[in-house]
Amino acid sequence: MAEPLDPGSSPLLAAARRAHEAAFGGAAVLAAWAPGRVNLIGEHTDYNGGFVLPMALQLGTVLVGSPTQDGTISIVTTSAEADEPHRVQFPAPSPGSSLSPGLPHWANYVKGVIQHYRGGPVPGFSAVMASDIPLGGGLSSSAALEVATYTFLQQLCPDDGDLVAKALACQKAEHTFAGMPCGIMDQFISVMGKEGHALLIDCRSGSSTELSVLCPLPWVAGDELALSLETVAVPLSDASLVVLITNSNVRHTLTGSEYPTRRQHCEQAAAALGKASLRDATLAELEGGDSPLLISSHSLGHQELRPGAGGWALTQ
Repeated sequence: MAEPLDPGSSPLLAAARRAHEAAFGGAAVLAAWAPGRVNLIGEHTDYNGGFVLPMALQLGTVLVGSPTQDGTISIVTTSAEADEPHRVQFPAPSPGSSLSPGLPHWANYVKGVIQHYRGGPVPGFSAVMASDIPLGGGLSSSAALEVATYTFLQQLCPDDGDLVAKALACQKAEHTFAGMPCGIMDQFISVMGKEGHALLIDCRSGSSTELSVLCPLPWVAGDELALSLETVAVPLSDASLVVLITNSNVRHTLTGSEYPTRRQHCEQAAAALGKASLRDATLAELEGGDSPLLISSHSLGHQELRPGAGGWALTQ
């Protein structure tokens, strides 16, 4: 899970600390890290209220920095793939002055988390971010940056420590500042991930008072173990189990991709069935008409609603 870091605990952290000293002329006194993720089961099901089974990775994003006294926030990214400029500076938010998205795009993820941080007020600070998650690799580098930023802010000005609310705040940052209507999975696993485990999440609700994690697995007594506001880590301790992550060299993006369109189509399908989400649809309801539910889109063509893991999915 996301965590504060001790100085010198990793080559990535050491590189970020050197970059901070070079950029700002002083040592970073705070450091935070958050992991990327790979999803084992459940694509496009989190925003449909279904089930997902992600696992956190050893690849992650670090944020190092120090508080300042001038009320200015200065951030540098070491990623050569990030859009220019690689250094941004802006006033810390205040009751009469909110942050807003803009250019460069990478800074919007940081700005959004600062704006929606549940503690505060956020003081000025200098920071450097570094990551070994391949950008566009589908390993959730954006959520790792958001969660690392939030964890960093928790050291500057602590919040109440609510992990679910932390994940939801990071998700809200991506919605409002990056323009990406993502589900809760990426932020939740980056906050809640545990070494050697996957995390089975029931994404029924985006509310911090209702979000729950369920574990309907063969080795769990009963049909379903529901723990509201708690996580159930699924052990991956079998020595014969290997999760292989390969690089297809196809760059993956969510913002500006067909992801928002696919989500809109799923919401339209749920509305056509009179459901709050596709999680609530049954096969009998789907097949009750003369033909399967078809949704037309100039970019996706005709899509047919079919049952998938933890809910319904639109398939070509």
